[in-house]
Amino acid sequence: MKILPVPLKRLVADIFAAAGCRPPENERIGHYLVEANLVGHDSHGVIRVPVYIQWLKEGKVLANQELKVVHENDVMAVVDGQFGFGQVMGERAMQLGIAKCKKSGVAVIALRNPAHLGRIGDWAEMAASAGMLSLHFVNTSGVGILVAPVGGIERRLSANPVAAGIPVRHGPPIIWDVSTSVIAEGKIKVALNKGVPVPDGCIIDSEGKPINDPKTFYGPPPGAILPFGGHKGYGLSIIADVLAGALTGNGCSNPAATRLTNGMLTILLSPGFFISEEEFHAEVERFAAYIKTSKKTSPTAEILMPGEPENQNRARRSRDGIDLDDTTWGQITATAKSLGVATI
Repeated sequence: MKILPVPLKRLVADIFAAAGCRPPENERIGHYLVEANLVGHDSHGVIRVPVYIQWLKEGKVLANQELKVVHENDVMAVVDGQFGFGQVMGERAMQLGIAKCKKSGVAVIALRNPAHLGRIGDWAEMAASAGMLSLHFVNTSGVGILVAPVGGIERRLSANPVAAGIPVRHGPPIIWDVSTSVIAEGKIKVALNKGVPVPDGCIIDSEGKPINDPKTFYGPPPGAILPFGGHKGYGLSIIADVLAGALTGNGCSNPAATRLTNGMLTILLSPGFFISEEEFHAEVERFAAYIKTSKKTSPTAEILMPGEPENQNRARRSRDGIDLDDTTWGQITATAKSLGVATI
């Protein structure tokens, strides 16, 4: 079924309000989950509502938490999400970093102990909207261990996304947002709910054999996701885990973890500190235009900058609605009814 974003955001906000999240927390969760669907990242969208509510009931995520500053100076801060919702803690950590970057031209924010941060591209977009470049390394404490190392078949790493954003003067920002695994686990869950296979080369079973069935991946016994590009994605995942885990204090992948938390190391740069903003934006525009002058693989092929596919999805889904499969919609409505919330 297709649902327009405004009523869907309202429904999600109502669900989290009924579960104990006070405004504006419930609204921010609804906003970011639906935004993920709008840009085509269904793996990080409203499919997460039931598990977020389950974590809240189990005390694995806590409602109405405040971001705690552990220590800071003019350009750096270590902050603790205190197991609050990642959509709220991520936004507040970015607000702190943007404020520091405006004053000093650079900022580094180490965020530990938020719950699931959702789509990391949101934080790159937030920085770009403030006129700043950003780089984000993210890991998971241990509950999200899903990925096998190169040469291994057992889960040892999380999906460990990396994102970056570049502001563009006369258009949408350049946003690069990728998992260091071939596929995000949320996309496997989407495939499971839709009853469709996972593409080739993404997942293996418990014996290391290539598979396409999401049910086999979840087991028992569980399979594993592969890193993208073999040793390239594997190496980037290791770096992301150390920067987002060991350096922030969130901890690297650890099977002893009992709740899912993300660590995120964010680096913010103000272009005007390094070069005049006019020169920076002119060069980015020239470079992007040059990239797009390449001879195309076919007359209908598009050469898109990172972030443009998401912008196209946002325009189309804002107009036509967000398509949710029956299983996902049924899980959301069941969660809503369990909390006494009327559905659409």
